[in-house]
Amino acid sequence: MEPWQIILQNSITTLDGLQEHLDCDSNALREVIANFPMRINPYFLKLMHHPGDPMWKQAVPDVAEINDRVCEEDPLEEENLSPVANLVHKYPDRVLFLVSNTCAMYCRFCTRNRKVGTAKMKITPETLQAGYDYLRCHPGIREVLISGGDPLLLPDEEIAAILKNLRSIPSIEVIRIGTRVPSVLPMRITDKLVTLLKAYHPLYINTHFNHPAEITAESSLACTMLADAGIPLGCQTVLLKGVNDDAETLKKLFLALLRIRVKPYYLFQADLTRGTNHFRTSTATGIAIMRQLYGHISGMAIPTYALDGPKGKGKIPLTPQYILAQGDTLVFENYQGELCSYPEADCG
Repeated sequence: MEPWQIILQNSITTLDGLQEHLDCDSNALREVIANFPMRINPYFLKLMHHPGDPMWKQAVPDVAEINDRVCEEDPLEEENLSPVANLVHKYPDRVLFLVSNTCAMYCRFCTRNRKVGTAKMKITPETLQAGYDYLRCHPGIREVLISGGDPLLLPDEEIAAILKNLRSIPSIEVIRIGTRVPSVLPMRITDKLVTLLKAYHPLYINTHFNHPAEITAESSLACTMLADAGIPLGCQTVLLKGVNDDAETLKKLFLALLRIRVKPYYLFQADLTRGTNHFRTSTATGIAIMRQLYGHISGMAIPTYALDGPKGKGKIPLTPQYILAQGDTLVFENYQGELCSYPEADCG
């Protein structure tokens, strides 16, 4: 197997490369790629079978991206919630720390498509140090989510340095890494990297699979290596029109994730990110899908369906309504639509 660095170097990033490998009208995409960078690495390219399939939609630019007049550049207001560059402090006890400006594949629905993969996102030793300094001055922060870009595209030594710096801050109890590497470039998960990561427990990884076709022998091995190192794995899936917006696809995905020891964690409603409106479903679609999951597959396989509130308001769970009445007796439906009741305790 080729080293992951070589696979990444052979990615499609230009119009010419796109037209050479895929049957599409690349000339119509010139403006799209100029606004939102493209990277399709050879591993993920092999997962595509025909134009418009779920893998294609996630990776190949679409003219709809520049025709979006609905969504916003920074819908979660991350820039306004950044007290120092590349550190987002939205919740009282945890922060998002952006440490990388590149990804193994530039997902067409990316929340940070305004800057990831471009010169607009600058990660330097100075910005990293500013983040460490901020965390030291705010001991109420107990958890750090490292993201980007993709942190696991950094060299091993840089990843180790970031983890070591975070672990040196007494108030930081938990470190999470947000990465799509296990799904889109699984060969990046090497023995050396895994040995490095497990030295910094408690360490968690949130990865990102959107479709059952992404669970291959290679991605399964990557997740197995991480799980064997004692790293709990969660998956943050995005509900995407034409990719996974039906219950059967998501059932297959979530059950397959459990088989490779990845807990389905969140199913996200698509953010209002400029260039991604064509991926959005209605929330009613997502709630209906969740209704078809509850009771039909293991609770272990069911994520929380959530919307990350615009204007930085935070994550809001979106759940089917089962409660019909509350009082001395709770009246509700079960997953099959049958009427049920439960007498409440007397709390007087």
